[in-house]
Formats: sequence, C-alpha cells, structure tokens
Amino acid sequence: MAAPKNILKSTLFDLGEYFKSTDFSKAILLGIALTLPIIVGVKLDFLAIGTTITVGAMLASPSDVSGSIQHKIKGILLAALLAMTVSLIGAYLHLSHWLLVPILGILMFGISYLSIYGFRASLISFSGLFALVLSFSNVSSGMPPYERALLIGLGGIWYATLAFIWHYMYPKRQTEFYLSKTLKLTADYLHIRGELVSEKEDRTELLKKLLNTQTELTATHETLRDILIASRTGSGKSNYEGKRLLIFVQLVDMLELAMANPVNYSKTDAFFKEKPEQLADFQNLLFAMSKRLNTISILLSNPKKLRKSDKIETLLQKIKLGISTNKSASNENFDENTILLRNLFKYQKEQVKKIEKIEWLLKNPAHREVSLLKNDDSRRFLTKQNYDFNVLFENFNLRSPIFKHSLRLAVMAMIGYGVGMLFSLQNPYWILLTLIVIMRPTFGLTKTRSKERTIGTLIGGALAVGIVLLTQNTTVYGILAIVSLVIAFSMVQRNYKAAATFITLSVVFIYALLRPDIFNVIQYRVVDTLIGAGLATMGNLLLWPAWEIQGIQNTLLETIKANKIYLEEIVGFYNQKGKISPEYKVARKKAFLEMSNLSAAFQRMTQEPKSKQKNLDKVYEITVLNHTFLASLASLSTYILSNPTTPASRNFKKVTSKIIQNLSEAEGILKREISSEKISENVESENIFENTYGQKIILSDAENAKPLTDAFHQKMEEAHLVREQLKWLLAMSEKMPKLLLETQF
Repeated sequence: MAAPKNILKSTLFDLGEYFKSTDFSKAILLGIALTLPIIVGVKLDFLAIGTTITVGAMLASPSDVSGSIQHKIKGILLAALLAMTVSLIGAYLHLSHWLLVPILGILMFGISYLSIYGFRASLISFSGLFALVLSFSNVSSGMPPYERALLIGLGGIWYATLAFIWHYMYPKRQTEFYLSKTLKLTADYLHIRGELVSEKEDRTELLKKLLNTQTELTATHETLRDILIASRTGSGKSNYEGKRLLIFVQLVDMLELAMANPVNYSKTDAFFKEKPEQLADFQNLLFAMSKRLNTISILLSNPKKLRKSDKIETLLQKIKLGISTNKSASNENFDENTILLRNLFKYQKEQVKKIEKIEWLLKNPAHREVSLLKNDDSRRFLTKQNYDFNVLFENFNLRSPIFKHSLRLAVMAMIGYGVGMLFSLQNPYWILLTLIVIMRPTFGLTKTRSKERTIGTLIGGALAVGIVLLTQNTTVYGILAIVSLVIAFSMVQRNYKAAATFITLSVVFIYALLRPDIFNVIQYRVVDTLIGAGLATMGNLLLWPAWEIQGIQNTLLETIKANKIYLEEIVGFYNQKGKISPEYKVARKKAFLEMSNLSAAFQRMTQEPKSKQKNLDKVYEITVLNHTFLASLASLSTYILSNPTTPASRNFKKVTSKIIQNLSEAEGILKREISSEKISENVESENIFENTYGQKIILSDAENAKPLTDAFHQKMEEAHLVREQLKWLLAMSEKMPKLLLETQF
C-alpha cells in the first residue's frame, strides 16, 4: 500500500504546485478578462462590442509573462498597439487572391521579424501575427474597421488594467513562486551532484541531467533578477524585496559552490575507492542539503513551520571526525588525501552556511541587522536588450536565424492560405493560426510542437465528440468553454500537448454555442491542424533550415569568451585581494548564462534529424569540457573568495597567462582567424606545469620538522587547491583548440 500512497501524495503535491503557479493565476486573470466583456455585452445587448474587447484582451495577453510589473505593462500595451494597427490593416485585405497572398506574406514576415529584439518582443510579435490571422475570421465583421481597431485597443488597456490590479492584490505571489522554484532546482542540482559522487562507470546521463538542470536554473535566475532588481529600481527599497534579493544572492552563490569541485573526478574516485565510508558521508551530506532546500521551498511563504534540523550538522561533524582520523593515520606533514578531504569539507561547509543564511533571512530579522544591496550595484546584473533600430538592418540576411524563420513563416503562410482556399476549407485561417503557434526558429522545437499539437487536437476532438453526444445543453457548453480555456492557457508552458487538447475543447464548445453543425467544426478543426502542423514541419525541414550546428559555433565563442573574462576577474582578485567587485559578479553571471545557452543549444541539436547531427559526439565533448572548465573556475574563485590567501606567485601568473592565451586561440579558431597551421607550437600542458610548479608539492626538511599549525594547514590547502585547479585548467585549455580544429562546423 506504500506505493499507491506515495503516488497519491506526489499527485496531490504536483496539483498544489500547479494551483500555486503563476501560469494558473495568469490563466484565471485571462479567464476574467475574456468573459466579463462578453457577459456585460450580453446584458446590455452590445455583444459585438463585448466580443471585440475580449479579442483585444486575448491579443494583448501573450506579453503577460513573468518579470517586473513595469516591463509587463509596457509589453501588454505595445502588444495591444500592434494588434490595433494590424487589425486595421487586415480589415482592408479583402482583395483578390492574387493580391492578398503576397501581401499576407509580406505582413507575416514584417511582424515576425520584430522578434529579433528578444523574448518579450517575440511575444508582442505573436500578438501581431494573431491579430492578422483573426482579421480573416468573421469576428466583428459587421463593424467599421476603425471602430474594431479602437475596441481591440480598449481590450488591451482592459487587460493591462487587470494585470496591474492583480499585481497589487498579490504583490508577493510571483516572487515567492520563482524563489521557491529556484530553491527546488538548486536542491535538484545538489542531489544530482550527490549521485555523481558515487557513479564510477559512466557519468554521461547524469552529466546531461546536470546540464539540463543548470540550464533551467540559470533561466529561472534571470527571471528572478528581473522581478527583484527591476521592481526595486522602479519603486525604491523595500524590506521584503531586499531580503528576498539577499536570499537570491545566496542561491546564486550556492550554484557556484555546487559546480565547484576541488579536484577532478579521477582523483576523488581513486581516493574514495579506498575509503567508501567517507564517500557515503559526503554523499549523504549533499542529499541532506538537497532535502533541506526542498523543505524550505515548500515552506517559503510560511517559514514559522520550518522546524530546526540537526541532521546536516551531525553529518558535518562525522566528516570532520573522519578527516581527523585520516590525518592521524598519516605519518607525513603534507598528506595529499587529507588536504583533498579538508578542501572538499570546506566547500560543503560553505554551502551549509548559505542554507543557514537563507533560513535566518526567512525568520524576518530586524532591518538594521540586514545589509541590503544598493540599487546601483544590483541594476548591473540585469541583462539589457539592445533596441537600437540598426539591429533590424544588421540581421537582415540569411545568417540570422530570426530572418530565416520570418521568411519561412511568410512562405508557409502563403502556401497554407492557398491550400485552404483551393480545397474550400471551412476556416482556412485555422491553418494560419496553427502555423504561427507551432513554427519556431529551430527544427527540433517545431517538430515537437507539431507532434504535441496534433496529438492534443485529436484527443480534444475525440473528447468533444463524446461530450456532444452525451449532452446538447448550451449552458454546459458555455461553462466547459471557459474552464477549458483557463486550463489551456495555464498549461501552455508546462505541457503543450495538454494545452492543445483543452484549446481544441474550448474552440469546439465556443462554436457549438454559435453554430448547429458542431461535428463539421470538429472535423475541420482536426483537418486544418494536421495541414498546419505538416506545413510547419516541412517548412523548417526544406526552407532555409536553421540546423543547430550552424549557430552553435557562435554560442561556443560566447561561452569561451565569457569563461576567459571570468578567469581574468579571478586572477585580478587573487593578485589584488580586497573587496569583491561588481565586475567579478557580472562576469560570473555571464559565464553561467552562456554555459546554459551552450547546453540548451546541444539539447536542441539532439532533437534534429540524425543526418543533421553533425559531429554530435564532438559537440557533446566540447560542451562537457566547457562545463568542467567553468566548474574548475568556480572551485578556484570560491576558495580564494572564502579564504585568506597568500600573494600570487610568478608561477601562478605564468600559468594563468598561458591558459588565457589558449582560450584566445580557441576564440580565434571559432572566428576563423586561426587555422591549424597558424596555431603556435605549444609545449604539452604537463611539461609547462612541471616547469613552473614541479611534479608535486615537496616540503623541506625544516618544514617537515616543524609542528603542525592552522597557518601551515591553510598554506598547504591553498597550495594544493590552486596547484590542482591550475593544472586542470591548463590541460583543458590546451585540449579546447585541438577539439575545435577536429570539429567541422
């Protein structure tokens, strides 16, 4: 009976998380925005006006995505303005087909091309495309074009007003949701790291899982930054927001600490093979920290229920005792295994301190006890989008994925509309609607969406047939239409197949209220979806295909460049000491963000046809190499930031300069500025390292004779960790140009 109970518990938990999510609250808001104008319109006998205002609200809603309220309202209003303009143009497109088809293509291209300005711009662009498609329907057909356009604009304002009111009714909801999500993802990351510790045979699947989790975590970090930092910038300091921002800072540091690994896996594997009990202790500590973060994520809004736990402290003491036992068994002052354990222990202890700091901040300490971040410093961590007009011209070529996507969408829209007219389909604009919803710049995502949309539509159609056969009650249809629409919008980001199912149900029931031939509506809905999905997949496959291998070169370049800047900031701090600069933190954020972009690009590459997965093994190797390089940088930076260190030696400067040079050569290869013939003759990394640091750390007789002190231990730990990381970084930096030369992009 335990298994069914666990399944039920898990299902109820997932259901609770769904109802608490911002997706669900936005769907409820949208349901209110869409139904109220129609209800008022029916009551006042102005149904056409109410329906058009509803259309305006629906067209403005895609821009209502997570982020600061300022960005959200601006996006909604811009979407409404674009929808008004396009609807006005669309009203005058009742031309002959010979003229209509090319004009449709030009409009599709122009509106879609606006997404060159980033994610929010792509949502505004979608509103414009949606408005263009709806102009082919019969909604508000008896209304003058200018009046319809104004009412659509009014619908956008109506939705923006509701979004603004909703935000101030529940000001903490969005922050709490994404902070809870970040805590949970960080917990997942720590858990995977714990599994990696014990895995000896093949870490490939776990590493892929780790990379995917890191990608999602970094994307969530970006959303949370915008919510916390932009809102403080716009409304001044808030005690609540300030403390939540400090919790977020701890979580960012935790990701760096979680990535950090004082030595490579081969050394830890060799040691823990002899000491499996100590491996189990470290693994249990990682699992305990993961479990604690999960508990905090659940009780984030109600921290008073967070009970004190001694499990983590007990495990820390057990590990500490094991290290002491290991040291007592050694006869040498410098024992590499003991140093390895001490450094691993220090990293985990720092991680525990971060969790303790989060719990302390959740207890709502007095304002005077908390040092809040300055707005000017925190603002630097926001990723700024370039809205310069020149961006349109710079990307107006076939090298730009967005340009190719816009061109592809325009051509397929013309073909789709032509097919609809040729075969006299009932609603040919449904084909266009399917195209704009499914088609994406990459083949993998388009194929996945086509498959999920088709399956969802077939399931929705089948369910609709069953319900219609059971009842012909229009009240039931009306209720089901609203409920289906709310569920559909709440599931778009979570489960697109389920969203497509409920969208089909809502469309069918809306038509069931207006027309008696409901089975024809279902039939045409399925046919149009199949045509649209097929055209979307064919378009991405045949027309200017944007295979991931074509763009991954630039993604790799940005990743290596970001890693190099991060390394330069670490070297600068090690040389100068003092306070951590904002430049260092910005460089770290950029390195993590670019690494996530690279991981996401590789993931998209695996979804493409096998024939187009050129050098997939090499690309995976390069991706993992960059991730390992970043992990090593995180290890080095975490240590020198958390511990007092000695002055940087000449050897340190010499080796780091060589690593930076190797990274610059890798950049040159990706820019096609350096060929295999032009690469400088490098001495093998082991020889370079041995010429500076020697084969191993050797103590003098005087040092061996001295009694052990904390200062000595500190010095040995620093020497060991810095030496190991530099050796590892140097080896990886030399491997990188060679791998890039072997990989054909």
